[in-house]
Amino acid sequence: MTNLAESRFTEYDDVDDKDENANPNRDRTVSFGESSTTALTRSDLFSQSLPNDLSLKTLSASTQQYTSTSKQTSNNDFVVIQKPENELEARRLENNYLFGYKKWKSHITERPLEKRSTIVQELYSDQEKISLSISTLSVGNVLYTCMFGWWLATLYIVIGVLMYLTIIGRHHGKCCFKLADYFLWPFGQFVKKSCPSSVPYPGEKTSLFSAGLHDPMNHSSSGYWKRPSTYLWLLMGLPVLLMAHAVIFLISWFLVIFIPVAKVNLKAIRKILLLPPETLEIDPHSMGTEERPRDIVLFTQQAVNIYYYKYTVDGMNVILVNLLVFVLLALGLGYIDTGNVVVSSETKFVLSLLAIIPLAYYIGQAITSLSAQSNFAVGAVLNATFGSIVEITLYVAALLKGYDEKTLCYDVLVKSALAGTLLATMLFIPGICMVIGGLKYRTQNFNPKSIAISSSLLFTSVAGVFAPTIFSRIFGILECQRCVYNVSANQSRDFSNNSFDLRCTMCQYSVFGLNNDVEFYNDHVQPLVYACAILLPLAYLTGLVFSLKTHSKDVHGKFIQASKQFAKEEGHSIAHWSRLKSLLILLFSTTLMSLSANLVTDHIQPVLAKSGASVYFIGVTLFALVPDIPEIVNGIQFALQNNINLSIEVGTTIAVQVCMLQVPVLVLVDVIHPLEFYLVFSDLLLWSVIFSVLVMNYVLQDGKSNYLQGTALCVIYIILIMMYFYSPDIGDTQC
Repeated sequence: MTNLAESRFTEYDDVDDKDENANPNRDRTVSFGESSTTALTRSDLFSQSLPNDLSLKTLSASTQQYTSTSKQTSNNDFVVIQKPENELEARRLENNYLFGYKKWKSHITERPLEKRSTIVQELYSDQEKISLSISTLSVGNVLYTCMFGWWLATLYIVIGVLMYLTIIGRHHGKCCFKLADYFLWPFGQFVKKSCPSSVPYPGEKTSLFSAGLHDPMNHSSSGYWKRPSTYLWLLMGLPVLLMAHAVIFLISWFLVIFIPVAKVNLKAIRKILLLPPETLEIDPHSMGTEERPRDIVLFTQQAVNIYYYKYTVDGMNVILVNLLVFVLLALGLGYIDTGNVVVSSETKFVLSLLAIIPLAYYIGQAITSLSAQSNFAVGAVLNATFGSIVEITLYVAALLKGYDEKTLCYDVLVKSALAGTLLATMLFIPGICMVIGGLKYRTQNFNPKSIAISSSLLFTSVAGVFAPTIFSRIFGILECQRCVYNVSANQSRDFSNNSFDLRCTMCQYSVFGLNNDVEFYNDHVQPLVYACAILLPLAYLTGLVFSLKTHSKDVHGKFIQASKQFAKEEGHSIAHWSRLKSLLILLFSTTLMSLSANLVTDHIQPVLAKSGASVYFIGVTLFALVPDIPEIVNGIQFALQNNINLSIEVGTTIAVQVCMLQVPVLVLVDVIHPLEFYLVFSDLLLWSVIFSVLVMNYVLQDGKSNYLQGTALCVIYIILIMMYFYSPDIGDTQC
């Protein structure tokens, strides 16, 4: 057991490290065993022991002390994980360390804003805080004027002139001129709703009823809707300006960092455009004080805020929510424009692939939320069934397409995607996480024993999947695309044994006879395929029973006890998605995923024909990487939290599920509905996967990682991908 006096712990939150006004209760980096004078304020610190123990340690406040530090030491004996804020988050963190569960970084519960940094709090505030330290002259504000401000101001001026020409709409015209000046450069200016001088502003002594009469948006008593100019404005000015603000809102919202501009335009749509013109005031001189003027309708100091990448909508990151537009475009154009009149087939293929990304995230979030709100058995079943639903849906759709068109192209595409997923999970995901984590922390430690268990299971998985391929290499026949008679060699040869030399190109092993005889495959290879397809899920089930049932206390018993204790101290939690909502989102996203996968396979043929890339390359890149983008992002986030152990486990978990679940499911589908899917891989796929397994295990031997090791893994991955790019399509594999 590691000496506790030499241990190092790190706790993380997703607040920005540069925020000087962050909540003082946020997580810190602490070290044990050094001289310290501050008593430990929390009794539970969650960590993962590297040498001998996988469980979490609960440390008593009465016996330990700590000293805050910001440096990463090189002799870390513990990998530290994020502290859970509540019971559901504790269950999510716990599930991350269980065999067969998705490793998920995103929170599944609502987090009180008062416990988060001031930067995050300002993202969700209705109005920006007035800060004299923020300059309104910035690159982002200038970009706003160049992109939106000048033409929006011009539009207001044109409409203002038109309203003036009508005479009865001159008040609206004057208001348009004011707003033109404002929207050209709105930063630091206040748009206010003025109250009549005879009416006092609502205050502490004003009744709720009378205060409601003078709400900034309540102008029914002023006779505004009885004026002819109001309806003239609704006909001439409002529609055009409404469309202009809507366009700016959509563009700035999708750019994410311009969301402050989106909020301003949304408020303009909801409030400004329907205000009586005489009640609208623009005050550019109130920035001299941090006291907010009354009845503020619009105020902003900046057009760009880079921290909006943290912004969430119903528990999902705003970037992922924006990507849902590709789902609508892909399904709408794919199933309505069947003749490719509006857009080309290649465009539909790209849109369908992009649609898979947000749907995969929603499926992963739903699985994680349901697993955290259910028991281990339900969570294991969900992760085993829906955890690979994205890939299985895509692969089955491709095999059905190949069966209908009587071509082996899609069969090779699916096998390349399976091998490409293994390459990405063993080389690219650990490699990129080591590079990013190593650049931030110099050296990161992980549990070599935990990784050794995953690697051993991965060896078993790869052996089971590729056993039929190795068997066919030994007893199969060699097929060549073209052979010629070797004249020079045959002139000196003795033909008494009836043999002669041939020179052949594009050769590969086949499980079929000389005349496509399937006797060898049916009698020898196919039984081996079925045996492996049965044994691999049984091995997966054995791992689940071992980690969740028979040896659960040995694997994560202390983790459960500590996490429950900490969750009770922190209080109750409210999940973003309830069980019912998570289930509905899971089913709905899976349905949309099936439709998108069908579009991908329907429109991939022109891409293969025009891109010049081989089927192998498309399979090991697009088909393999796009469904795994959520896992890649999660792995990088874990690495940035100095939890490289989970980053590596993200890859190995996917690889094990590919071999032990996805491949057997494809074999089962082929039995139910013959798709001519033969579990025999080409030499190019076979040896690259075996080589990747050996390289990964060699790199992960010492329990430490840095950016050099990660770079080596990424370079090897790129080299293998280049090999697939230049490989030719042989025989019937060409689409």
